[in-house]
Amino acid sequence: MRVWHAMWLARIDNKIADLQKREAEREHGRRVRPARPEWIVQLGIGTGRPPVQVHAGDCYAVGNRRRPIDRDESRRLLSSGLPACPHCQPGIELRILD
Repeated sequence: MRVWHAMWLARIDNKIADLQKREAEREHGRRVRPARPEWIVQLGIGTGRPPVQVHAGDCYAVGNRRRPIDRDESRRLLSSGLPACPHCQPGIELRILD
């Protein structure tokens, strides 16, 4: 009976230690994660990867080919005719009207 009890206690202790380790790893990931960019430009395919669309930093519709940009560059790209994302509509927040 004691052996069985000791085995269960060891198993519970290991599970608790594993959960604490995972939570510590998650917290470390939250602390070292870079800040989300305020604006993103989606890049095209091919040589030079030309800009395709401007997105807000938290837009769910941006693809994998992207580059963070600052407010001034996003305003410049939108005013030069680059389309804004229809989902996050960065032109509204940047006060750029068509």
